[in-house]
Parts: sequence; C-alpha cells; structure tokens
Amino acid sequence: MEEKKKGILTKIKEGIDDHDEQMAILAAIVRLTVVVWSGFIITLNYVEIPMVKKSGNSDITFVASIFTGALATFGLTTGKNNGNKPTSCPMMKKQDEPKV
Repeated sequence: MEEKKKGILTKIKEGIDDHDEQMAILAAIVRLTVVVWSGFIITLNYVEIPMVKKSGNSDITFVASIFTGALATFGLTTGKNNGNKPTSCPMMKKQDEPKV
C-alpha cells in the first residue's frame, strides 16, 4: 500500500497532543510568515532589480507598520535606542511588574 504524503500541519498535529500547543506553533508560523512577507516588500522598495521597472516612489507606511507590529509580537522593537536607556517594550513591562 502507498502511504499518503503528510503535510506540515498534519505532522505538527500528530507530533503534539495538546491543542493549545498546536495553536501556539501555528500562530508563531503565521506571525513569522507575516514578518518575512512584509520585510520582503520593504526590501523590494529599496532594491533595484534588473529588468524590473520601478513605479516611482511608493508609500510603504502600511507595510512598515505591519512589519513593526509583527516584530513586536515576538518582543522585538525597531528604531533608535537613546543612549543606554532601554526602549519601551511590552515584554519588558510585564517582567518588571510585581506579580500579585
């Protein structure tokens, strides 16, 4: 008998029994895909590809906001760091708050 080829989602589902862990992995994959996609679009705006004509100045504000939002879900921030003072990050606030 021939075995059916298993997809990525099927392998994840079989490898992990807990539904919450499956959803956490799927959510991380989706967020990572969004980061890669938006980073690619931003890069295309600045890189000149031979044989592809640019359509002038395009506004990438929306894609940049998606990129920074998706990075923030991983606890990363973009931008300049003023001196030695750490930038405000939601993950840092959660760690600094006293647990009740």
